Amino acid sequence: MEHKPALRFGWTTGACATAAAQAAFAALLTGHFPDPVEITMPRGQKVAFALAETLLADSMARAAVVKDAGDDPDVTHGALVRVTVRLGMPGTGVVFRAGEGVGMVTLPGLPIPPGEPAINPTPRQMIRDAIAAVAMAHGRAADAIVEIAIPGGAEIAQRTMNPRLGIVGGLSILGTTGIVVPYSCSAWIHSIHRGIDVARAAGIDHVAGATGRTSEQAIQALHGLPELALIDMGDFVGGMLKYLRAHPVARVTVAGGVGKMTKLAQGRLDLHSKRHPVDFQALAEVAESLGADAALTARIARANTTAEAFALAGALKLGDQIAAGGWDTASAVLDRPEIALEVVVFNSTGVVMGRAVQGAASLNRR
Repeated sequence: MEHKPALRFGWTTGACATAAAQAAFAALLTGHFPDPVEITMPRGQKVAFALAETLLADSMARAAVVKDAGDDPDVTHGALVRVTVRLGMPGTGVVFRAGEGVGMVTLPGLPIPPGEPAINPTPRQMIRDAIAAVAMAHGRAADAIVEIAIPGGAEIAQRTMNPRLGIVGGLSILGTTGIVVPYSCSAWIHSIHRGIDVARAAGIDHVAGATGRTSEQAIQALHGLPELALIDMGDFVGGMLKYLRAHPVARVTVAGGVGKMTKLAQGRLDLHSKRHPVDFQALAEVAESLGADAALTARIARANTTAEAFALAGALKLGDQIAAGGWDTASAVLDRPEIALEVVVFNSTGVVMGRAVQGAASLNRR
């Protein structure tokens, strides 16, 4: 059997910003940058970061760290996290500012209120703790102005959910543990949670999670939903539904293409194509239960794609049965009978192939 090397962990933007802030504050007090600079993660681990750039001049110090996301497909991998530190007025503590490429919060519902830089609570606390430790070691007050920048962050942010969440001008500084777990896609799940928070804060009572742009546009048109009601859940339907279980709204729609919704109907909550392929034999058995003869059942079982299987099924209403099965899976996770749950299956052009609402029949599964 081929041995696959272990995936490499990485560091959050919050951890990188903490390292840069600690190094810059130390330089401001001592005239020297610690390089590498060692910081303490929220769970107590000690991690050292190399500095990519340093500058000390005119009552300010600047340090930067290159974001290393390890083997996770993180859009900020390789970005430069640059922190400029100045001494603050006595008694003001740590004041945060957004530099180039770091966004500002404009909508309620996020962990940071409108008008503040999009630097999340855990990174803020990490930076406060780091500056406090350096200040204590040198007998100084922990009063500092910390400006975080990510050059090019405004462009990178267009590939995230920040614009929809009301974070304008750039990226968020994220992290709860300081560590990026490979292929956990924690940043995406974080964005799903924040999207739900923003929708709830705006008084929206119907949210729709879609697996991709086509299904998102189709479900928005179907229900006339505002932009804030749309949740880009991607493959993480389980993550969305679990968060909605704890943070409910009156109505939830799950929308996606035939392939991903078939996986949902087959009990999958992670809809990624590589991690959980469609079970075509099970799909063929569903078609058989709808009246497909032996020859058609066999052809569906041998189909190359889910779209081909649906085309072969023709008028058998396979989409409605898949939507019903998806509803069963989603309902079990949501576990909130008072929430009106809907599952809609679309084809690649946004045409409704199947739809199930509360009270849908169960899908016969293997």
